[in-house]
Amino acid sequence: MPAPQAASAEATRTRLAQLHHRLQQLDARAAQEERKRDTRRKIILGGLLLEAAGKERRFAEALDELMTRIQRAQDKIAFAEWSPAKPADRA
Repeated sequence: MPAPQAASAEATRTRLAQLHHRLQQLDARAAQEERKRDTRRKIILGGLLLEAAGKERRFAEALDELMTRIQRAQDKIAFAEWSPAKPADRA
């Protein structure tokens, strides 16, 4: 039979490992939630920009400029046959 101190130390190590694993799970969940919030912000801002570009020339011009910055091939493919609505001729 192990000495009481050895058993206590082993139980403490086991508990510490469990707590470390739980902390990793909580960190992963927090990171996932932050990625979801970030994605939602991007979608909302993108929608606002597209709506504004369809109404005001300055936003349409900004959107045109941003579109020229797309560099990754898969991103370019996503926009290959798409063009944003353009505002009527008004400043």
